[in-house]
Amino acid sequence: MSTPSDDDLHTRVLDLERRVAALEGVERANAVEPSGGSVEYRGRLAEPVELEWTIHVDPARVMQLDDGPRADVLAALGHPARAAVVRLLAGEGPQNAAALQAAAGLGSTGQLYHHLKSLTSCGLVEQDKRGSYRLRAQATIPALVLLTAASDVAGQLRP
Repeated sequence: MSTPSDDDLHTRVLDLERRVAALEGVERANAVEPSGGSVEYRGRLAEPVELEWTIHVDPARVMQLDDGPRADVLAALGHPARAAVVRLLAGEGPQNAAALQAAAGLGSTGQLYHHLKSLTSCGLVEQDKRGSYRLRAQATIPALVLLTAASDVAGQLRP
């Protein structure tokens, strides 16, 4: 009896993750006619926390979702100060307000809290019991995917 290769195991694990996501309703919350295409993203981090994430969805379903929540997330990431906060939290893990204010180049805590309100209300950032801020675990890889996609659209990833 032969043992499966690492590639075979990886493919099988990804397939199982997709099937579990589908059963949990992540892949298809509502029945939608397949469009004949798919959108997929995935990520894996070791630092500052260990995470793995895979999303596979029919684009027709994505186009039917309400624009309000996704526009809130895009608007939150669309300001340079908020993008700087997200980049710091993604790269270094939880931070106190002073570190976030410095990273964002903001002159006052009032300005910082204005931007944190946008980041927390859309679900990207949360405050822990000690008063530090962190990216929500469920938002970390999606936020990095959004920043990466925006960099690609802007032509920053190509030589």
